[in-house]
Amino acid sequence: MSLDNPTKPHEALAAHLEGDLADVNTLIRARMASKHAPRIPEVTAHLVEAGGKRLRPMLTLAAARLCGYAGAYHIHLAATVEFIHTATLLHDDVVDESEQRRGRPTANLLWDNQSSVLVGDYLFARSFQLMTETGNMRVLEILSNASATIAEGEVLQLTAAQDLATTEEIYLQVVRGKTAALFSAACEVGGVIAAADPAQIQALYDYGDALGVAFQIVDDLLDYSGDATATGKNIGDDFRERKLTLPVIKAVAKAAADERAFWTRTIQKGRQDDGDLDEALRLLAKHGAMEETRAEALAWSSKAKEALDPLPDHPIKTMLRDIADYVVARIS
Repeated sequence: MSLDNPTKPHEALAAHLEGDLADVNTLIRARMASKHAPRIPEVTAHLVEAGGKRLRPMLTLAAARLCGYAGAYHIHLAATVEFIHTATLLHDDVVDESEQRRGRPTANLLWDNQSSVLVGDYLFARSFQLMTETGNMRVLEILSNASATIAEGEVLQLTAAQDLATTEEIYLQVVRGKTAALFSAACEVGGVIAAADPAQIQALYDYGDALGVAFQIVDDLLDYSGDATATGKNIGDDFRERKLTLPVIKAVAKAAADERAFWTRTIQKGRQDDGDLDEALRLLAKHGAMEETRAEALAWSSKAKEALDPLPDHPIKTMLRDIADYVVARIS
């Protein structure tokens, strides 16, 4: 590993889990096939093979291996997690009317909204078929609960995102639903399938939960401060989509009357003019909202690392710690 081009933590974990990941990819390709509807594999392949990090399924594989699992069902569970994630992305892009994901046109733009929604439904159904094949009721309970929590978080965001009364507590509830629920479930089922002890399973859940919250806070922060070529998103998308994320919630809490009127017009009422994004960025900077948000992301990353303490010493444990650092590295 050269100092000029150090391996990123998720790449190191992927290399460690190379055989398992190859099996997951084989299973995903087999299960996203459809004899009767060729559009299903077309749309799915566009997202699944778009160069995503596969972080969530890797967490399942890593958790199982860390807890000494020697069976084959962690492959099913990792594929399940990736299908749930891909289904939610397809649905999210329709809801948000997004045109770009991972630097490429979204499926709803290339095909249409109907295809994105229906293929997302198909992947949810496939994910449930996969998880039942493990024959483990606890795994089924965790992943089905996570699927419901994700949907609940998305619906809560619909009402909370444009309401200036939305608090940081409600924001955290949204994030725990739409993002952290799948991270925590992905980790937890790895421990469950490995028959780890309850304290270790709880540790894996806590790690995934904190990692997911940090991940989403960083994402929301980068929407106002990131590099569009690096993030694959346009700067200010959340502002244009009138999403009340943590930086804005913090700025609104400190806003003077004229500033509050600005947020009411642009976010709550959706009347946006040229130059409004620049004004939003000025207000975020004025009230230190970006720095405070950054500090919270770093705190959640630390919480994720601490959560790993009850787990056995293992190279994977070190890699999971490194991933918690990596998630916040772009804002550190």
